[in-house]
Amino acid sequence: MKNKRTVRLRRAGKTRAKIRELHVDRLCVYRTPRHIYAQVISADGNRVLASASTIEKEIRGAIKHGGNAEAAKVVGKRVAEKAKSAGITRVAFDRSGFKYHGRIQALANAARENGLKF
Repeated sequence: MKNKRTVRLRRAGKTRAKIRELHVDRLCVYRTPRHIYAQVISADGNRVLASASTIEKEIRGAIKHGGNAEAAKVVGKRVAEKAKSAGITRVAFDRSGFKYHGRIQALANAARENGLKF
């Protein structure tokens, strides 16, 4: 019997295989009920080039709760700023098998508005 997690990871694997073919840096997003995390990972998959999450001290002070769309917007803005300062403007969006909805969508839109192209 398949559970929710294995189905999500199967979807994530298919997405990551396609991104690997493209040979571009990827914006990888992971969410839990309390927090949301975002990383820009190099095309070869060996290095994290930029990262942001709701557990960072600067972001924790700016938000009330880490598990909502407002927090995701702040994380999206922060990861886009860090990526731009590292010289990255083009990425592939890896939603880790999560639906493109709610917090994932809010993070993606905030990253786009702050200069990342995907």
